[in-house]
Parts: sequence; structure tokens; C-alpha cells
Amino acid sequence: MDSCPKCKSTNFRKDGIVKSKQRYLCKDCKYRFTVEQIGKSNKVKRDALILYLEGLGFRSIGRFLNVSHVTVFNWIKSFGEKLNEFRNSGDIEVVELDEMHTYIDSKKITVGFGLLLIDMEKDLSISLLATGAPKQAEGYGKR
Repeated sequence: MDSCPKCKSTNFRKDGIVKSKQRYLCKDCKYRFTVEQIGKSNKVKRDALILYLEGLGFRSIGRFLNVSHVTVFNWIKSFGEKLNEFRNSGDIEVVELDEMHTYIDSKKITVGFGLLLIDMEKDLSISLLATGAPKQAEGYGKR
């Protein structure tokens, strides 16, 4: 903050605190003003959270958003603390399964599919339910 936002004068003084922010009074035009918020916008913080949930590390996110990796860590930590307020302690009634095709053992011998189970309420455990079957012979079922 170098000057009054209204008249651009550098002749100002402190004039109390409003909503936890320092207020200033311009001695020339008598305009009262506060300094703009220092920090990153909520959009940048939200982008950091999205990148974290996509699997990027704190340092990678920091390099991408031009902020410190410690800042990214603190943002993610505060999101996590706020998330606990919204947690539901009730039992889960509906379980949604996400199909996942995968190869089990050797690609040439066995094929299979799996279901990824994620328990979001209890302990954030992730389980993989998978089954496998031998591949059919090359000419099997052909006439």
C-alpha cells in the first residue's frame, strides 16, 4: 500500500481497525480505506485441492501454482479439518461399485475383472475385490 486509492496521495495515517483489518485515513481527501487482502484467491486454493485429489504431490502443485509447497500443505490440511465438520456418522445404506477390468497374474494365461470398494465413512479403507479365470484356447468355440 503506497498511496490513497482515491486521490493517489502518499499523505495518510492509521485510522483504527475494521473487521480485523487496519484502516487508513488520507489526510488530503479524508478518504478512509483498508489494504486489499494479501494472499491467494479461493480459486487457487480450490485448484490446489483438485490437483491434490488427482494425485499430485505438494511440491508439484506448488511449482504449478507458483506457491510454496508448505502453503499447499497448509491449504490441504485446513480443507481436511473443515471436512470433518461435514462427516456423517450414520451407517451407509447404499454402496456404489466401480467396475475395473484388470489382468490378474499373467496376461497370456488369465483374464479377470475387479470391483474397487471405497469405504468413505469408516476408516477410508480401499479394497479390491477381484476374480480371475483361465483364458480360453485360441480355437475354442469356433467351427
